[in-house]
Amino acid sequence: MPRCRFLPFVCAALMAVVSPLASAQSAEREWQAYEEALARGERQANVWQYGWAGVYATTLAVNAYQASEASDRDDRYDARVGVVKSALALGGTLMDRQPHPAAYRELRQSDGNLESARRLMQAVVAEERRRRSLESRLGSLAVNLASGLLIGVGDGRERDGAINFATGMLVSELQLQTQPRQATAAINRFQPARVSFGDIHLEGEYALLVTPHQLGVALRY
Repeated sequence: MPRCRFLPFVCAALMAVVSPLASAQSAEREWQAYEEALARGERQANVWQYGWAGVYATTLAVNAYQASEASDRDDRYDARVGVVKSALALGGTLMDRQPHPAAYRELRQSDGNLESARRLMQAVVAEERRRRSLESRLGSLAVNLASGLLIGVGDGRERDGAINFATGMLVSELQLQTQPRQATAAINRFQPARVSFGDIHLEGEYALLVTPHQLGVALRY
């Protein structure tokens, strides 16, 4: 039984030997997780931007045609409203770029400092959250509300105005929800962990890393 008193010291000695190697491997895995997350985010960001730009460009062309060629007067009026909405949405999609491509380039061109990579990921996470916040919905709310009022009140067609507003908000929400969120997923993979060896307590975080070629655990403390 007296030998148990030396267990904490033995564990401390083992940790002193193993810790540098484990720390290096953990840092490498964590860096790899961030790099892969931003690479996937870059691909999805490009698909998202060009995909939605294509949708709005198509609706802009259709509405522009309908605004002058539709046989029904109400259809021509709705199409003129749609031209403005589609043009605003197209311009916003092309100008408001996702943060992942720039962050991925910055990470690849960096000097390999893990703390800088963590700060970069936190900045991308903050931007991902901002793009899904209530504030980010105010612009689409204003545009869709204005178009609904123009049709419902200005043109005296309440039902059509309500449908226009609801449809516009649904499309706007779909656009928001399909934005990339790989940085948030990568950060959330790290969960708090605590290990005790007698009187020695180690606190840190761990994450399960699954790739097509390997399965591992990343630790940081």
